[in-house]
Amino acid sequence: MGIGWRELRRYAEPMSSKKRIGLVGVGPWGRNILRDLVALGCEVHVVDRSGGSGDAARELGAATTVGSAADLPDVDGLVVATSSSSHAEVVRSVLGRGVPLFVEKPLTTCASDARDLVERAGDRIFVMDKWRYHPGVLALAEIARDGSLGSVVGLRSVRLSTGIPHPDTDPIWTLAPHDLSIALEVLGFLPAPVHAVADRDSNGIVGCIALLGTSPWLSIEVSGRYDRHHREIRLFCTEGVAILGDAYSDHVAIVRGRGIGQLQQQKVERREIGTEMPLLSELRAFVSYLGGGPPPKSCAQDGALVVETIARIRALSGIAAEEQ
Repeated sequence: MGIGWRELRRYAEPMSSKKRIGLVGVGPWGRNILRDLVALGCEVHVVDRSGGSGDAARELGAATTVGSAADLPDVDGLVVATSSSSHAEVVRSVLGRGVPLFVEKPLTTCASDARDLVERAGDRIFVMDKWRYHPGVLALAEIARDGSLGSVVGLRSVRLSTGIPHPDTDPIWTLAPHDLSIALEVLGFLPAPVHAVADRDSNGIVGCIALLGTSPWLSIEVSGRYDRHHREIRLFCTEGVAILGDAYSDHVAIVRGRGIGQLQQQKVERREIGTEMPLLSELRAFVSYLGGGPPPKSCAQDGALVVETIARIRALSGIAAEEQ
């Protein structure tokens, strides 16, 4: 996964028929989305709600920049990349356009809002769960399905970061959706939360550890107070363990064996994985869908399930309703 951003363009072949995309939100992550949409050959019209990112958007190839979604020209689809707490409001404001929507995770930060969006337009809302396109996660999903390591016992995902970059939400809302979407891809379903504990500092919630399900089980740990960025996913099976050691790893490590003695004697196998950035992959999927291809992996119902599961994890953690 060690491709530099400057090298990305040569990996993104433009789509055969140019699509007109409206991009609502052009902050640091929205600019990455804009860059990749342009690389895919799209004509991108940007909504700069803050009014301070228009020049940067145009430098990245935006066709136009406007101050509100109401000022957008006709488009084939919309991408929503505003702050997490604003997703419900923004999505509702553009539903009248009747085009497919690709919304950054989480779908919302409120379970009732998520259910409302599903009821209103669940057939044309999709969630940007980029980890469902990560080559390492796809490799783990294949191992889970093909039985090459036996039956699945459990899945563990660790996502630790330095600081809290999104002031409108805490790390449970910003980080845990990734891990839950990984479970959807690898396990094929989302286990029900069983137990959870919240991590707090003097200013509030900074993370949590949660256990979901029993057979197979899912364990997630997310935190905004770690000394570095650390991502790791372990798929536990009856005949061994498959490990994605880092977001930018170029392989999945496989250790076969059932006991400590056996594990010590086994060599670690390397399963090489692809190098395309998952953001580019998911945006290609959305653009392809606009041209008649299959839908993106995470539908609105998946997104609502993730939101509802996080709400349950927060409740199990003792997080009060007013902190939701």
